[in-house]
Amino acid sequence: MSMLLRGAPAAAALNEKTAQTVSALREKGIIPTLAAVRLGAREDDLSYERAAVKRCAGIGIETRRVSFPESVSGGELEETLRGLSADASVHGILLLRPLPPALDEARILRAIAPEKDVDGATEGSLAAVYAGTDGGFAPCTAQAVMELLDFYHIPVEGKHAVVLGRSLVVGRPAAMLLLHRGATATLCHSKTENAAQIARGADILVAATGRRESVGAAYFHAGQTVIDVGIHYNEETQTLCGDVAFAEAESIVRAVTPVPGGVGALTTAVLAAHTAKAAARRLK
Repeated sequence: MSMLLRGAPAAAALNEKTAQTVSALREKGIIPTLAAVRLGAREDDLSYERAAVKRCAGIGIETRRVSFPESVSGGELEETLRGLSADASVHGILLLRPLPPALDEARILRAIAPEKDVDGATEGSLAAVYAGTDGGFAPCTAQAVMELLDFYHIPVEGKHAVVLGRSLVVGRPAAMLLLHRGATATLCHSKTENAAQIARGADILVAATGRRESVGAAYFHAGQTVIDVGIHYNEETQTLCGDVAFAEAESIVRAVTPVPGGVGALTTAVLAAHTAKAAARRLK
């Protein structure tokens, strides 16, 4: 049986460190504050917003919730984001996505100051991730992958890491983070030939395909660490599952994340940590 890499203990450890940072900032008169901007009332957005607010409250970070109807104009949304970017009392901005199709998401994201983009959504943040500088923040899910590996003392330097999926939210930034930590990173996607064969040779396999249980036994080998980023609802079993066929992975690999309870349990902890770090930069 594989070792389960559960997210809750890693999140608790990260929360403890973040709470110490927040306490030190408050002693200096700085109250770390996150602005969460939401359009409409999609249940997944509401759920993530509630989780983020609860996480932040538990470690002393203030939250400011800003909501709009889905019919909001791009101009009004951009103006709000520029205002939050200029507001010295706000240290982090979270724009819940995806946005309605009628809005130009790329243009709207440019209204967020990269130094306040704690969700790693802007071009400025992603450029910093690719360059390996400290000028922005990685997307929370990609950073959660690294936090999980670190918490469970999974060696990264010198290892072969394969990432399945090339999205800007997880795949590409996760590959860059692994590369900056000394891994040999291979990025596979839907057009990659022999993806299963490539993945089977990985020491660390990050599954971010966006397809339910699409990563099965052909992708695994004994001794491997598998990080499942996906989350889906299986209508047949009426349960949540990931991109990885968990039962097949568990019988082969050394360590694997469960879904739910793996990477997803860490994302709001990373968001809070990024907000505290953004606030701490004010002291420099």
